[in-house]
Amino acid sequence: MAADTIEARKERWRGQVLGTDPPAHLFMIVYDPGGPERPLPWPTRKAERVEWAWQLYLRQRERAEWLRDDTVPFLNLYTGTEIFAEAFGCPVHRPENEMPFALPCVSSAREADRLRAPSVDAYPLGDLWEMADELRRRAGPEAPLRLPDLQSPMDITALIWDKNDLYRALVEAPEAVKALSAKVTSLLSAFLDAWFERYGTEYIAHYPDYLMSGGFTVSEDEAGAVSPGMFAEFFQPHLEALSQRYGGLGVHCCAHARHQWEGFRRLPNLRVLNLVQPPEIIREAYGFFADGILQYHSWCGEGPPWTWPEQHPPRSRVVMEVAAGSREEAMELSERLWAACGRE
Repeated sequence: MAADTIEARKERWRGQVLGTDPPAHLFMIVYDPGGPERPLPWPTRKAERVEWAWQLYLRQRERAEWLRDDTVPFLNLYTGTEIFAEAFGCPVHRPENEMPFALPCVSSAREADRLRAPSVDAYPLGDLWEMADELRRRAGPEAPLRLPDLQSPMDITALIWDKNDLYRALVEAPEAVKALSAKVTSLLSAFLDAWFERYGTEYIAHYPDYLMSGGFTVSEDEAGAVSPGMFAEFFQPHLEALSQRYGGLGVHCCAHARHQWEGFRRLPNLRVLNLVQPPEIIREAYGFFADGILQYHSWCGEGPPWTWPEQHPPRSRVVMEVAAGSREEAMELSERLWAACGRE
């Protein structure tokens, strides 16, 4: 096999995410033997998280020397979903063996109105700068950082505001909901402005692990619980504003949100879409979003992985992810997928 440099991999991602290259397939082989268990993202484990991310990066660099795929080694500054809600004052529950999650801190429109947007250095966001700085010090500026977990403005609002009252407030106190989600958008904008100025605009999405050059990435799951009209009124304006501010977006959604696909497709400069749904839903998505959007879904096809590209619409751009159980299997998959993607 010919060499496949990290820069060549980045160029393939840029061409497919931005749509400047003809429609093609990218593939990621999941194989990382021998790595230690990932520390939970607790505030007492910052040093462990940095060391875990650094060692993963070194393994990824070493793997890139013998395995050709589209994986770009990166600094995995992972977080839970709680970080921005916690900055607003939400308490956080940290189970012993599970990821932390935020508990609501307001339960009425009056309480929501009293909240103020925190600074980008407010706890726990300040810890992220500290850890990211240390990882960049070790790796240098050429190593992309993974973006922290970004929930959409309305998803964060739904963490802050007790859902037992929030969903009623969408009808009875819509202006209060919009005011709080605007404060969340203000914090996200300030955070992203500072992040991109400090670490650059090429990074790995918070989920899944794709390379973005410009734009931002976000999880949008609460959209599954509202009507298309409510999505257009409460969700879409903030996503549009952020997409326009940063030049595009990537969306992850694991909710049952088939009824929001038209709304997703209307988002300006939607560059990447990740849906986590059963195969029958994903089959339909490939055709629905075939024009103009790079798709990186939870289901890629039936049968051997090297037959998957021919199962997708001809005009589509698709990322395929497949796991390998050994180095030998990873190398065989690489050869077959490389050819199946038309690179030979």
